[in-house]
Amino acid sequence: MHAARPAYEDGRRPVNPPIVRASTVDFASLAQMEAAMTPGASSAQSFTYGVRGTPTTFALESLITELEGGFGSKLYSSGLEAISAVLLAYLRPGDHLLVVDTVYAPVRHLLTHFLADRGIHFDYYSPRETNLEALIKPETRMIYTESPGSASMELQDIAAIAAIAKSHKNLLVACDNTWSSGYCFRPLEHGVDLSIVAGTKYLGGHSDVLMGSVTATEAAFERLHEASVLLGLAVSADDAALTLRGARTLHIRYPAHAERALQMAEWLESRDEVVGVFYPPLKSSPDHALWQRDFDGAASLFSIELDPQLAAHQHQFIDALQLFGLGASWGGFESLILPCNMPANRSVDDWRGRGPILRLHIGLEDPSDLIDDLSASFAAIG
Repeated sequence: MHAARPAYEDGRRPVNPPIVRASTVDFASLAQMEAAMTPGASSAQSFTYGVRGTPTTFALESLITELEGGFGSKLYSSGLEAISAVLLAYLRPGDHLLVVDTVYAPVRHLLTHFLADRGIHFDYYSPRETNLEALIKPETRMIYTESPGSASMELQDIAAIAAIAKSHKNLLVACDNTWSSGYCFRPLEHGVDLSIVAGTKYLGGHSDVLMGSVTATEAAFERLHEASVLLGLAVSADDAALTLRGARTLHIRYPAHAERALQMAEWLESRDEVVGVFYPPLKSSPDHALWQRDFDGAASLFSIELDPQLAAHQHQFIDALQLFGLGASWGGFESLILPCNMPANRSVDDWRGRGPILRLHIGLEDPSDLIDDLSASFAAIG
């Protein structure tokens, strides 16, 4: 909460850093400009030119770095741009990438429709894979993970994956950490090289800003910084300020979301219409022990599987909801629901023939009101 609050020379300190918008930065002398523009990781937060950041964006980078426990962070205009920056920064034509099968769906499109044409090869692996070592090739340069996985919420043993990678030369591990957002799980502490967060979600927290970040170890940071500069990737000071403001209350909002989500997940488990609830904090989850070992809390995003006999009523069920919004993003104060086409977004595990999968984000509404809303929708299809 108190991170990224630089003080003025006389000791005064704004509670939140002021918004500094700038493209051109005017220097008093050429010597000062040359010193500020000295290349290298040490100049990653040097205020020299707007596209390379301003004190406002540097403040957010510092806050995220502290949250994630890394060496340095870079900001991007969305979570997907952050993912793209990682793949473009560290992979070259001829390289091979291992990707967890539960990856965020747009990453599949990025791999298939962009990176594949540029000579980067990839294979998917099941989040339940027990012999990841056997899938690594001589040209494998990265293992891309996401834990929990999108929609189906499987956890992976991130420390074990990182240990496998470290037994190979030049093999990095990147982890999409948006579900935890640096609050209840810090991948770098488990051996990961790059932690990616869509700050659009919990860091912003109010569904009004797009933001992405990548936090890296010291060994990995310079290449990330260099690629970001070369590609001209930048965020606005206003978006950074909104994300900073949201992040100040992350420690209040995140547990509040989690408390409501667990109550809702337990209630949904009791419904006859629901044949599965995918949420690691549930004692019934196959990943509950791993969640207890590695996580200090939980997001409020989980999925349910309806009885296959209700497949024809999915639209009716969703359209009958009054409090749950129908939207793709999450992490804000409002509850959301979204149908998930699992067969279309899986390459290894077979989800054909299952009941409808619905992803729920539990917001900050009163759980009793949300239960009433879902109960009415279940009654509408009963």
